[in-house]
Amino acid sequence: MTRLKEILQQPEGRRLEFKAKLPTNAELAKTIVSFANDAGGEFYLGIQDDPREVTGIEEEELIALEEKISNVIHDQCSPVILPEIVFLNEDGKHVIRTKVYKGSAPPYHLKNKGIESGTFIRVGSSNRQASPEIIQELERQKQNISFDSELVFQKTLDKINIDSFKALFVEKTGEKLSKQVLQKLELFKNEQGQELPTNALILLSDDELGKQMFPYAKIECARFKGTVPGNFIDQKTIDSNIGLQAEQAYQFILRHISQGTTDYQGVFRNDRWEYPIVAIREVIRNAVIHRDYSLSGKDIKIAIFDDKVEITSPGKLMPTVDFNDMDSGQSDIRNKVLAPVFKRLGIIEQWGNGLRLIASEMQSYPEIELSWKEPGIAFRVVFTNKNYLQQHELQHELQHELQHELQHELQHELQHELQHELQHELQHELQKETLYSKVLRLVSNRTLSTKELSVALGQKSVSGQLKKIVSKLRKDNLVEWTEPDTEQSSNQKYRITEKGNLFLKLLKKDEE
Repeated sequence: MTRLKEILQQPEGRRLEFKAKLPTNAELAKTIVSFANDAGGEFYLGIQDDPREVTGIEEEELIALEEKISNVIHDQCSPVILPEIVFLNEDGKHVIRTKVYKGSAPPYHLKNKGIESGTFIRVGSSNRQASPEIIQELERQKQNISFDSELVFQKTLDKINIDSFKALFVEKTGEKLSKQVLQKLELFKNEQGQELPTNALILLSDDELGKQMFPYAKIECARFKGTVPGNFIDQKTIDSNIGLQAEQAYQFILRHISQGTTDYQGVFRNDRWEYPIVAIREVIRNAVIHRDYSLSGKDIKIAIFDDKVEITSPGKLMPTVDFNDMDSGQSDIRNKVLAPVFKRLGIIEQWGNGLRLIASEMQSYPEIELSWKEPGIAFRVVFTNKNYLQQHELQHELQHELQHELQHELQHELQHELQHELQHELQHELQKETLYSKVLRLVSNRTLSTKELSVALGQKSVSGQLKKIVSKLRKDNLVEWTEPDTEQSSNQKYRITEKGNLFLKLLKKDEE
């Protein structure tokens, strides 16, 4: 298979765009600067995207179109972009490929709009005008500096609270976090006679300045009921210093996925988590280590559903990293100060080893699908349980069978209670639709207080007998309080339980 045939099987995206006809000069220029500002890319002319089809270009038009593409790039894009333009032939149809490499002098922009309004980046398969934060990040890339290395002028080093980071550093490295170590790790710098912390140290600190500067440097965790965002079963905000966040997020996930026995090796039980926890751990680490801390208002999000686990980190995937090639030992660092600190702490085990660990463990989980995408200026990894639907249907079937068995068991249990625990008088009344069953039927329709029950039964006041009956119904777990934590609440009422509903069904069946 030729490379073009392979390309034709791929969707449009961050590094790839197809056009049947040449777009406007402005749209072409936006695509070119977007590629140059990001990971580079290839623009194919003569290929329709949807539906995907090689429409081709007339041979006599090739030279003129090549010159036009070259002129647009030269005249409208700045700084200078040097594309690689070649002609391809696919089954007798001509195609022009314009390849743009990642530029070394960003931000690239449209000349007539300037940097502020004319800088574009690639988001998915579209070109988006860059925000001021993105433009600043592109400027840093040109200077080969990272956001976490920039100095913070609001406080000097001696005023920053780094107590928990010191304790963590000693625990993980066995070494005291002295000023010399801090300086070696570039967590502070001397500037005009002052010792100033970097953004990295503020992120690792517990200082109030960190909350003010980086209120979004946190992880929002949620366990949802069902397969889409909606009702929470549990949620947690992790806003400790970033050296602790990965482990706390990992523990949150472990609390909400199951561990079961799959088989035995000899006499030894083999326990296996329902999701590949080594892979999940690596994705969480990468989310914390490689997220873009310069993006305001964006935090890491971990969402656990019945059928999948999603981990979303602010900032696009680093340009040189390809998630489709996990075995190649790729390593690209966005946070050049934080990364060595994380390595000292053991959060990074070996440069370029994370994707290999993920790929290796995924081989042991054929029922789990690993996928990734870039929703806006973010990177999301999803672990999906492909067997969920099948398991869900089986569970529903088993639940129906168990419910049927429970009805028989509960009927026997209730009959046993009636024979051995209820007084003879109450047993006699129960068979005749008396107070016990009347109260139960009343609360099966709506919640009622003791006084409301008395009125509904036609009593002038709450009788001692009614109080005893309600107490007995509670003891038998046929009714329950609406406010169990505040027994004496003036709003206290009674409602029927699942056992109570089943009891009424059994009574009705007996009456029939």
